[in-house]
Parts: sequence; C-alpha cells; structure tokens
Amino acid sequence: MSDALPAHYNFAHDVIERQGHERPDALALWWVSEVDGNERKLSFGQLSDELRRAAAFFAAQGIARGDRVLVILNRVPEWWVVMLGLIRLGAVPIPGTPLLTAKDIAYRLQAAAVRGIVTDAAGAAKVGAFAGLRISVGGAQPGWLDFCAGVRAADAKPPYEPSRSSDPGIIYFTSGTTGEAKMVLHTQVSYGLGHRATGQWLDLGQHDIIWALADTGWAKTAWSNFFGPWLMGAAVFALDMRGKFDPNVILHALTRFPITVFCCPATALRLLVRKELGGYRFPHLRHCVSAGEALNPPVFKTWREATGLDIYEGYGQTESVLMVGNFRSAGREIRPGSMGHAAPGFTLAIVDEDGHELPPGAVGQLAVRVEPQRPLGLFQEYWRNAEENAARFVGPWYLTGDTAKQDADGYFWFVGRADDVINSASYRIGPGEVESALLEHPAVLECAAIGVPEEMRGEIVKAFVVLREGLAPGEQLKRDLQAHCKRVTAPYKYPRLIEFVSALPKTVSGKIRRTELRARERDHAVHLAPHA
Repeated sequence: MSDALPAHYNFAHDVIERQGHERPDALALWWVSEVDGNERKLSFGQLSDELRRAAAFFAAQGIARGDRVLVILNRVPEWWVVMLGLIRLGAVPIPGTPLLTAKDIAYRLQAAAVRGIVTDAAGAAKVGAFAGLRISVGGAQPGWLDFCAGVRAADAKPPYEPSRSSDPGIIYFTSGTTGEAKMVLHTQVSYGLGHRATGQWLDLGQHDIIWALADTGWAKTAWSNFFGPWLMGAAVFALDMRGKFDPNVILHALTRFPITVFCCPATALRLLVRKELGGYRFPHLRHCVSAGEALNPPVFKTWREATGLDIYEGYGQTESVLMVGNFRSAGREIRPGSMGHAAPGFTLAIVDEDGHELPPGAVGQLAVRVEPQRPLGLFQEYWRNAEENAARFVGPWYLTGDTAKQDADGYFWFVGRADDVINSASYRIGPGEVESALLEHPAVLECAAIGVPEEMRGEIVKAFVVLREGLAPGEQLKRDLQAHCKRVTAPYKYPRLIEFVSALPKTVSGKIRRTELRARERDHAVHLAPHA
C-alpha cells in the first residue's frame, strides 16, 4: 500500500458525510419504480442522515466492526442505505443478487461466517437454518427485525470510530472454474478510494446524473452506482425494474429523465440498437460507457449514428476497479473493440504462462504488476482460499485469468478467458456450478459445461451429459434437466443447450478436458457455416 494513502479511511464517513456537510442539498440518489412510477430523491444531506441512523441501528443489534453481513435486495433506496450504514460501522457487506437460490444463500452464510442477513420477503423465504441476525426490508416479518422501523427510531448522531485503510471493506462472491464461488476481499481503501479511476472513466462531475444498468448483487453496481459516482460528487439514478429486460423502457427513461451518463453492458446495447433509435431523443445524454464483456464494432457504429455519441469501453473485474479504459479526458481515438489503455495507477502487461512479458501483438494472459507496489483498487485476496491466491499471484504479477493482446500504440484487446469461466450477458458462470447442479439430478452420471458463442449474450451455457445406465436421451429429459438447474442454482446459470454423449474427454488423471469440448464446438460451427 502506498505511503501516500491515508492511515484511516471510510467511504461512508469520508465521502458521503463530507459531501452531506459541504453540499447538503446536492442530489445523491434518484430512485424511480418502474412498477408504479413512485419516485424518491435523497440529497447528500439526507443520505448522510439515513446512513448514520442505519449504522446506529446495526450497532444496536450487536453488529460490530469486521462482522460480515449478507445483503440481498432489489434496486430499492434501502439497498444504498444498508450498504453505507454497514460501511460506516466498519462491518463488511456482502452484496448478493436476488437471483440467488436457497442453496446459494446457505453456502454464502456458511462460507463467510455471516453475522447477519438483510433482505426482503422474497429473500427471507429462501433463508433456512441460520443462527445470526435476520433483518427485513419492506415490512415486518415474524422472526425478522424491521430495518425501516429500526432506522427511523435510531440515533441520528451515533459516535464514529475511524476505520483503518487496511480493514476489510467489502466481500464479493465470484465464479470459479471448479467448485463453489470464491470470496473476493477488498479493503476499506481499495474500493472506497480506488474507484476514483472508475469515476474518471465515467467522466463524472458534480452536475452529472449517471444511470448504470447493473444488478445490486454484482460488482458493476459498486463501480457505477455507488463508489465511482459518489467519489466524483455525481448523482446516481436507479430505475427499479423487476420484469424481463425491455429495451423500450430503457430508451423511454433516457428521454424522460435528465441522465447525462449512461453505463450499459454489451448485451443490453445489442438489444437497444435493434430498436428504431431514430424516434428517440436523449437531450441530456453526453457520455456512454460499457464494460463487463467485449462489445462488437457494429454496435458502436449504430449507436453513434443514432445518438451522435461514442461508447467508451472499459475493463475490470470483481477483483479490481477499472484497470483498462477508453478515457474521454485523455483525448485518444476510440478503436472499436479495444478495451483502451491502462488506467492511472495500474501497470499492465501481456505475459506467458511463466510470467514473462510478451511483445506487442502477442496473445497471452493480462497481468497486473503488484511489486514493488500493489496498485490501489486491486483486491486484497481470495479470502480463505490459499490455493487460488497461489495460482493468481505469481512473482510480481496478479494474473487476471483473461487473455488479451496489446498493440504497438498501447491499446489492449480482449481475447477470452484463460480459464473455463463462462461470460454470458455479463454474468460470470463457473462451469463447476452448472455441473454440480446437474449432478444432483438422478439421471446424470457425468457432465461438463462450457460456454459457446451466441450473438446476443456473447456466450451461453452448453452442457454435455452422460446418462446413467438404462436411461434414454430425449427432448423431455433436456427440459427436465434445465428446470432442475433453475431450481437448484441461480436461473441465469442453467444450460440453454444440452447434448447427450456416451463419454467425456478426460486427461490421464481423470479431469474433464473442457478445452477439447470447446474445440469440438468450434470445429462444428466452422463445418456448418457455409450452409447457415
């Protein structure tokens, strides 16, 4: 950690409460319900009051510095208040998507030794045996503490104990190639101050209103709906959408509300540009960014022709803040399809499997230099996972697990995953998670999951399944397996394609060779292409 960094740092106190004191009437959060049109606006002064009361409420329940608290809420104002209240207290929020199943929740509660859970009625229904605190948002429930009532009655000026910059700040669960999700631990300062690089990529100032399409359970919300904007003094806009993604709703909101910066994943942009954009006008929009998956050049062209605006692509991970980006302030040309240049504070390189730097144009693994100084914004560790830490921190490098190349002008270009993680519509899906779910079905003897290319989502999950003896493959069984996966794991992870096979390719040690399955799919696609 740099000597220039403060010894103590707490995002809720040092950023939000400071702005609440200096700019009490400035807009911080503008929330709109798509369902009934209700709106709620919170200034920095009001948000400061709410987060202090939330911190006091949590403290009164016995939540202390360092305690892990699982937070599973939709895009409701209370999500932001809960997160800030926990951060101010020095507790460690663990955001989770409402798509998590009962099994997913149970695993997180156990793996992170969680002290409490904050969720709504739908989330509460998925919580089984749990000895910790149960806190409900959206109304009282038997056996659960009422968050909103508790906050209203809480101390408006609780004492504040400074957090050390190196204290645990936030934990995210992220998909891996095998087994259950990994815990990514960030310190108070790594996310709370490191996201200034993200805010610079978002090109935000105090008069901006940003709208980022991201689930509250994903790190992208921390990037563009929380730390990044508020570090720059901008306002966050949130449209609480509960139904299926509707491009018309998105486009209408951009015309109706004074949104100046729009952050949108590639999957959503591909759907938006299929609409007749000529009928829409976005009078306030001035800057557009995208991250989470590679964006194909035709989308850039269509969006620019319709709006007059470029899309500034960026790259980072759950393990980091923005590490690569096309920065508007840099004045460089955008090369469609490129992630851009290294973000300030990051030294990046393309390396081979031994950690040796490769020349321009060569494809290798994207690596972050962590010696002699670790960059601000990189995670502390995979918590309680020495094996993964040893695999990712090699010599002076942190290996991202993504393959890329860098051209002679310093632009980075994403190639793919170095491991088997599937990136579908910006959702990172570990093949082991899909395989584990399938193996719980009595018909499945063995299985393997890979990602296969798909136009809208980038990749979709395909499963290769070996059935138990005496069972016959068929379309009904495929549907049964898909429905089973949706029940036992988050629905976005289910295999959209299933192929029944007699055996799976394996190494001499018995490990499944997913690389061979992917190569087989590529060969099959090439064979079919002339006839498509």
